[in-house]
Amino acid sequence: MVIFQKRVPGLTEASLDRFLTRARRAVGLHGSVTVLVTTNRELRRLNQSFRGLDKPTDVLSFSPHPLAARGFAGDLAISAEIASQNARRLRHSPSDEIKILVLHGMLHLSGYDHETDARTMARKEHQLRQQLRLPMALIERNTEKSPNRSAATAASPAARRKPSSRRRAG
Repeated sequence: MVIFQKRVPGLTEASLDRFLTRARRAVGLHGSVTVLVTTNRELRRLNQSFRGLDKPTDVLSFSPHPLAARGFAGDLAISAEIASQNARRLRHSPSDEIKILVLHGMLHLSGYDHETDARTMARKEHQLRQQLRLPMALIERNTEKSPNRSAATAASPAARRKPSSRRRAG
């Protein structure tokens, strides 16, 4: 399911939902994924709440709570504003940038982590980006520009309330 709180030029809920289905299959992720495309302000609030970082980020991935219903793979929250800025800087469409962020977030939902699987995740993202015909992948360009990464992963809101839940930062 796709929810737009902030619109992106050239991208409709239907077209992003179609991409979401293709990407989910390509990644091998089982279950539904909800994508929220929203503002920097909302990403900053989520980043502060779940990762303790008082700044916006491009994408956050929320794994489902262990007791969540089967068939649910997780949630993604994406900043439309950061996606548009990145698209201008990298000279591709905001629509492509959102799709790159969806792909990256789905890799986190399927269990990849920058800290423990950096090389494997980078290879997988590169392969899937080519398969899905997307411009340069997030990990590729972040590796080129600096060692600091901008994408992030956190536990779901429900999992965060449990003291034993594992939070991952991307």
